[in-house]
Amino acid sequence: MYTPIMATKFYIPPRRPNAVPRIRLMEKLQHVWQSKLTLISAPAGYGKTTLVCEWLADCGRPAAWLSLEEEDNEISRFLTCFIYSLQTVEEGVGAGVLAVLQSPEPPPIETLLAILLQEIAAIPSPLILVLDDYHAARSKPVDDAVSFLLNHLSAQMHLVMTTREDPQVPLARLRARGQLTELRAADMRFTLSEAESFLNRTMELNLPLDQIASLEMHTEGWAAGLQLAALSIEGDRGNGRFIRTITGSHHFVLDYLVEEVLHRLPDDVQSFLMRTSILDRLCGSLCDDVLFTPEPTGVPSLIDLERSNLFVVPLDNERRWYRYHHLFAESLRRRLQERLDGSNIAELHKRASEWYERHGFEIDAFRHAVEAEDIARAARLLEGGGLPLHLRGAASLTLQWLKSLPVAELDARPSLWVMYGSALLIAGKPTNVEPKLRAAEAALQGASQDVRNKDLIGLISATRAALASLMMAGKPDDGHRKLQAAEATMQVTELEDKTNELVELIAPAREGGVDRRNEIEAVIFQSRRALEYLHPDNLPVRAAAAWMLGVACHRSGDRAGARKAYHEAIAYSHTLGHELMVVTSLIGLGQIQEAENDPEQSAEYYEEALRLAGDLPLPALREAQLGLERIRIVQNRRTNGNLIEPLSQRELEVLELIADGYSNREIGNKLFLALDTVKGHNRRIFEKLQASRRTEAIKRAIELNLLKNSPKGH
Repeated sequence: MYTPIMATKFYIPPRRPNAVPRIRLMEKLQHVWQSKLTLISAPAGYGKTTLVCEWLADCGRPAAWLSLEEEDNEISRFLTCFIYSLQTVEEGVGAGVLAVLQSPEPPPIETLLAILLQEIAAIPSPLILVLDDYHAARSKPVDDAVSFLLNHLSAQMHLVMTTREDPQVPLARLRARGQLTELRAADMRFTLSEAESFLNRTMELNLPLDQIASLEMHTEGWAAGLQLAALSIEGDRGNGRFIRTITGSHHFVLDYLVEEVLHRLPDDVQSFLMRTSILDRLCGSLCDDVLFTPEPTGVPSLIDLERSNLFVVPLDNERRWYRYHHLFAESLRRRLQERLDGSNIAELHKRASEWYERHGFEIDAFRHAVEAEDIARAARLLEGGGLPLHLRGAASLTLQWLKSLPVAELDARPSLWVMYGSALLIAGKPTNVEPKLRAAEAALQGASQDVRNKDLIGLISATRAALASLMMAGKPDDGHRKLQAAEATMQVTELEDKTNELVELIAPAREGGVDRRNEIEAVIFQSRRALEYLHPDNLPVRAAAAWMLGVACHRSGDRAGARKAYHEAIAYSHTLGHELMVVTSLIGLGQIQEAENDPEQSAEYYEEALRLAGDLPLPALREAQLGLERIRIVQNRRTNGNLIEPLSQRELEVLELIADGYSNREIGNKLFLALDTVKGHNRRIFEKLQASRRTEAIKRAIELNLLKNSPKGH
């Protein structure tokens, strides 16, 4: 389940008291139901979110809300948040897709979206889903996913998007089909009558119409500018100084407007605003700790700021979490840098880091430790108490920090070199990993092999096992070129975390890879070394090392070793609650038993894998389904006396290639087998099919329905 901070992303901001009625815009929104998408695109501070909240309050349909941030540009996180937001309206929708997103080898995103669309279409009542601040999460994978949703969206859901810039989705096509409702900056500008209503009725300023017209002109109808201007005018006490002074468009007056507002506030309120502007989200106790106040003032201060309409946005119904308006926060941070020196600002970040750590938000704690330039603290937090933060979705943040550190700092803390190499691998940059691992080993030279250092050695070996696994799966070439090819493949996508791509690149287990002997032995050696050195509680890395060991042993023909490793991976995964890794390991065990002509045990493994997976659309499940089909065919033949001895899985693969017209040498290249090995398989296939040449073997295979595809010329 999501964290309390994450839950604020799904909170619909409340309707503002005394908000200016924007009748012309509300009327346009009343007719959106024939379209799929309502796009509200305008620069910051134009009241996009406020308008949507006003509309939702009266539209009569249930609504889900998702406030997007930069971290949501990774497609798995975006879809996870997307589904969680839907579940605030329809409990349980997308639960299966959520489970698959956590798998080591999820299916294509379009497959998951198709399933999600079916579940959305089955929701009893039509609903609205709002993607607020879509520009913050924009990336090609996210744009592609939203485009797919829009292309296939049923009438059960209407999508609303607020954004500062147009998304890369098929707007032209939607517009041509009448499926798009648009509000732009020109629409969102306050008209003279709306500005008059806001300034004189809401803010009770009683300004003459010519002054209102001047303000409307200078702020270009910009809602945030009008609000800041109104707060400044309140402080003038009727002398008109502000009206005479303001000039320029809103792009240039923001800082001046904020300065005017701050100048009118008590010193303690100004200090509160500037010092807490370092926080993306605010709650009372967090503010108290950052400000180091003797008495708790955070909660009443935030409530007072909200009541004063000082650009504080509540993020939950309990008024526990808030945030500042983004532009207001940016301006506050610039003033903070002007008023305080670096050491004082660093102290604020350090206190924030300490609060986040105490409350279990380790990635936020790490980010503020980095901002505080507290290397020792950031290094400790990065290690994550056994599970490094870069393995929990912070790979990009980790690399950004590590790249900024001088070599001397990294050498002084060997764990940082280890994290560096591991984070590069997770980021899909394997060509740069080995130098970092060697630097780590050099820095560890002569250090005592205590529990902590042994775990680092284990992580080094696990990382090297992953590199060797990539080379084991690559085309025949030198090792560096294999890693370059793998890196090029992984960098095609914009995802920061390339774990899924890494798993997909490691080929499925196959026996007899003679041409991969060196790489296979490297995977086996490094995986076993990792399992020897890793801390017993480091279960995620141990599970990955055991799985890689199982794959390598399987490919080498060491079935006993593969069987033991797969069972170890299953044990770790059961402890972690990662059923999907259990599923992939069960399929490997099923393949081993099938190759050993033990159809009953093999079928049990395959069936257990399918049972655990349920309806989850995992590509690996196809292997279990095909395995069961093969076993049933063989069992039927044996029952009927048509086939004296069943063909092994490898023999069936060779038979398929024979039927497709491949030569022995071509079969060897395709399956990574030596020529003599292929000939041995041919001999056993002919014996079992009671054939003396290829044509007879193919004919017999067709009669026994052993071929998945009809023979074709080559």
